[in-house]
Parts: sequence; structure tokens; C-alpha cells
Amino acid sequence: MRTIAQILKDSKTIAVVGLSNKPERASFGVAEYLQQQGYRIVPVNPAYEGQDILGERVYADLQAAADALAPSGTRIDIVDCFRKSEDIPPLARDAIAIRAGCLWMQLEIENQAAADLARAAGLDVVMNHCLKIEHRALNA
Repeated sequence: MRTIAQILKDSKTIAVVGLSNKPERASFGVAEYLQQQGYRIVPVNPAYEGQDILGERVYADLQAAADALAPSGTRIDIVDCFRKSEDIPPLARDAIAIRAGCLWMQLEIENQAAADLARAAGLDVVMNHCLKIEHRALNA
């Protein structure tokens, strides 16, 4: 199990599940920050499928995002979840299916069953932490 610092250092591509196109939403602010830090953001939100958020094409689900990135040899390193805790288990299964490196649940999001499933498949799991806050703390 890698530390948060190792996960952030090793990762380049972050799928942001539940990314909103509204600048006032936390998902937008976190994704924008990560993009400014050099990470590739991959928006995943069926409500905005086919549109662009932060200059990146939005995909309906993780599999569609992974399929679109595959020809360039790009892998989704972190699946960053901005969804309710009860919505996480199917995302954990999707993260496993696309061979992501980490299932990350944002602040106030915890699902032990999803975490156990992802860990059993070899993924790192972070619950109840904000990627932006963690990155800032490590790079202060």
C-alpha cells in the first residue's frame, strides 16, 4: 500500500468521477487545481458526456474514458470520486476493471465494502481525503 505522497508522485492521469462544469462546485475546483499542477484530468459524468470541462472531453463512465485513452498508451492512475458514499461500490468495480492504480474517495466519502473490494484487487485506496488539500500539504 503506497502512501498518499507516493500515490501523488507516481500518478499522472486522474479520472474525476462526478466532475461538474460549475466553477463553484468542489469537483471543479479540485480538478482545476490538479490540472494546474500538471496532472491530466479525465472528466467522467454521464450528464455532460461529449462536452468539454476544463478543456477535456467528458466521458459517461470509467470504461469509456479508459477506452479513449488506451490508443495513446495512457492509463488512469487515480479514480477520484465525487459521488455519495453509497454510489462507490460500482465505481470500485469499474476502477478494478480498467486497472486503475488508486480508488480515491473525497472528503466525507467512505465506503468500506468498496475499499475492501478495491484493495483485494490490488488498488491503493484513500477515503475521506481531498486530493487538492493533500497535494497542497505535500508541496507547501
